[in-house]
Amino acid sequence: MTVFVLWGCSQPTPSLYTLKGEAFGTTYAIQYYSLEPTVSMTGVDSVIQMVNNSVSTYIPDSDISRINAGDSTVVADQIFAEVFQLSEQVFKESNGYFDPTIGVLRNAYGFGDVSPLEVIDESVLDSLMVMVGFDKVKLLPDGQVIKEHPGIYFDFNAVAKGYGIDLLGKYLDTQGATDYLIELGGEIVAKGMNLNRQGPWVVGIEAINSPLEDRSFQASLQISDRGMASSGNYRKYRIDEVTGKRYVHTINPLNGAAQQSDLTSATVLAPTCAQADAYATAFMAMGYQRSLELLSELNGIEVYLTYQEGDEVKVFASPGLGQQLLSGFPADGQ
Repeated sequence: MTVFVLWGCSQPTPSLYTLKGEAFGTTYAIQYYSLEPTVSMTGVDSVIQMVNNSVSTYIPDSDISRINAGDSTVVADQIFAEVFQLSEQVFKESNGYFDPTIGVLRNAYGFGDVSPLEVIDESVLDSLMVMVGFDKVKLLPDGQVIKEHPGIYFDFNAVAKGYGIDLLGKYLDTQGATDYLIELGGEIVAKGMNLNRQGPWVVGIEAINSPLEDRSFQASLQISDRGMASSGNYRKYRIDEVTGKRYVHTINPLNGAAQQSDLTSATVLAPTCAQADAYATAFMAMGYQRSLELLSELNGIEVYLTYQEGDEVKVFASPGLGQQLLSGFPADGQ
């Protein structure tokens, strides 16, 4: 008689690894599962550097800074081209409410990398608006950027951070990370699940009255294989020291005003973080009703909006996002 002995062979289990650092003027936290700690700080830093070298207005010799300065010899790289193309798409879909050529306005109001103008009246706005409009710029197949007006100033800050987080996710993919959560300045990319809990990653939606030094969350939600970004004016504003006038960070590209719409915050889930970043900015400029109208035309986009109705702050969650909301569940890594 022959006896067969079967030896059990268990599959190796991925372990959870974490990385923390600074990027794009803020901090990041990466949690990932892998058989080995394959994701390096050097690799993360190289991705961040590539994005900065292409689309950071805070680096004088980046591609975007040179283009803004009128250097016609710059050939746009893949990062600039993909950010440009997504911006053009959202610009058209939002009927101009998302417009990265508002850089001259951001600078004028003091939200850019130069000192604000001392006076911003109707005549000043009229002169600035000549240099605003994404329909006034083109990206040619050979990578050349054409501007109708030499003073047009690109500012991709409303999409570049999300795009950078997407690139970090692609880097993790190449390093064998099976499941991960990347958080950078409140924006997120999630892949797979939290293997320790055998469920989707859980992230928080920040409360609009949350102080910067002690952030709190008004809701938690499950997320997997998605990007998430939020935009709001509850912290992003500047008060003119002379006039006392308050300028909010969201600028209406159609009239040049740094004005508060009835939306107080917009959190967006999308296939990529770059898309979530761009649409969150667009919704803030559009206001509540226009945002709902655009949302009805989009596929794969879910939102959590807080908006002002009289003296009351209300919440709207799209059906797809509402199904993922949790109550009293702490966010991963918080």
